[in-house]
Amino acid sequence: MLEPIEKFLFDVLSFFYAYVHDYGFAIVLLTVAIRVVLLPLTMKQTKSTYELQRIQPKIKELQEKYKNNKEKLQEETLKFYQENKVNPLGGCLPLILQMPIFFALFRVLGSVSKKIDGKKTLVPGLLLAHIAALPAAEAVVAKRFWIILPDLTSTPQKMFEAGGIVAALPYAILVVMFGLSILVPQLMQPGTDKSQRNIAVYMSLMMLWFGWVSPAGVLVYWVTSSLLQIGQQWILQKAYARKEGAE
Repeated sequence: MLEPIEKFLFDVLSFFYAYVHDYGFAIVLLTVAIRVVLLPLTMKQTKSTYELQRIQPKIKELQEKYKNNKEKLQEETLKFYQENKVNPLGGCLPLILQMPIFFALFRVLGSVSKKIDGKKTLVPGLLLAHIAALPAAEAVVAKRFWIILPDLTSTPQKMFEAGGIVAALPYAILVVMFGLSILVPQLMQPGTDKSQRNIAVYMSLMMLWFGWVSPAGVLVYWVTSSLLQIGQQWILQKAYARKEGAE
């Protein structure tokens, strides 16, 4: 199911690599391109989230009013959403669309489980296989992200096991940024309550472990995407608040 996306991502990375000669920068350019394509959906997501937070006091009033009648609460809440033209699921679409890209990139940079002779076997992903086929000196350069990361295909865990804390330090910083990428956008939402903040904290802690065992190139993609998202979200929230104030 992910194979066509894997092939597409590998082709795009190869295209960018031909110009920048660095797979780390190629991943950054790929991320920017994806964020540009998703920009219309991002705008809808931010607006939907902003509107949800704006009407939150009224939703709480309905919850209090119909706390003993769940069917009536659902009916009135849905009616209120329709009257205010708010889609409570509108903020999920960009994230859902990015998940296949995220997992496909994971497979491109890491190993893929495939059936060979009826047995499941781990084989190198497209980029990993491509780099492995290069001469040793070229492979070392191809895996490197400028002077930041010596190996985009390695995980923070493997770097720590091979070279200790010094070798793993830039990877560990990337893992922390990966965790914060889940937490910060949620905290930026106006009117975020305690339960929502707690969920964001738990999710970010889970992501720390996932990031620890993920190829560094995947983390570069997600952190770059999150930084762009935070910037877009901040600008759009300011624009919506300014528009609402003017009206």
